[in-house]
Amino acid sequence: MQGAQVVPIAYSVRRSDRARRVRVTVDAGGTVEVVLPRAASDRAAALAVAELAPWIERRVERARQARAAVASRGGTLPYLDSTLELVAQPGRTRAYRRSRELLVPDDASALTAIERWYRRAARAEIAPRLDRACAATDVTYSRLTIRSQRTRWASCSRGGAMSFNWHLLLAPSEILDYVVWHEVCHLQVMDHSPRFWALLERHLPRCREHARWLREHGPTLTLELAPWR
Repeated sequence: MQGAQVVPIAYSVRRSDRARRVRVTVDAGGTVEVVLPRAASDRAAALAVAELAPWIERRVERARQARAAVASRGGTLPYLDSTLELVAQPGRTRAYRRSRELLVPDDASALTAIERWYRRAARAEIAPRLDRACAATDVTYSRLTIRSQRTRWASCSRGGAMSFNWHLLLAPSEILDYVVWHEVCHLQVMDHSPRFWALLERHLPRCREHARWLREHGPTLTLELAPWR
């Protein structure tokens, strides 16, 4: 009996003057890229892909599942614990929520309008959560910014500046609450030491469960792959 055929992993190579070591990434679309230091040989990329093959295959499969989950939304988008039906209207320039509907432009500007609406909604959802969590722990923050970070869901500077990714509104509300509490706890402990996790767990006993959810389902928190009409 012949063994199963091994399918080669397709990847691209990018050289970087800033890279100090070989790095392999798998993006939300399942594309594999190897970043090489400028002086590294092409063989280093092949060796890295071979060594990390099981991890790469898991990430590619997770990306495929994420794309399938996003495609299954049809003409809807998640909004915390709700589902909004996208309704395209000719002549509309801004997205507007009407009960369980999100009214959007009927042209190529729809995606931009939807993102702007989520950005505005993110501030309205996050600010009161952040204020309540800070009041409960007797800490303060200096500034709140809503962004669209590629690699972070949120951040907290040593000066108390808070930044949150608006894509979090595509997750269940308990996940948004987790990220808010995560950053508020950083106002007291800036690292991810056992002390930090003990503090976060005191305020949010299911924090590790929420962290796992975000790692597993984070790739689905996107507009780019969602058909809106």
